[in-house]
Amino acid sequence: MKAPSAPKKITWIIGLVAGILGIIGHYTYVQILTDYNYTLLLVGFIALAIGTTFREL
Repeated sequence: MKAPSAPKKITWIIGLVAGILGIIGHYTYVQILTDYNYTLLLVGFIALAIGTTFREL
């Protein structure tokens, strides 16, 4: 089994931004962020997980 690789910078930034927006939407009231806070957290986590699993992403 191969060791996980570091995700590309753009994948890491997308995951980080989605996660931060999800956290902001959870703790503050911003209409669009509050409606989709768990989805944003999930997208951020999946982006980082896929980025470490596949070398090209």
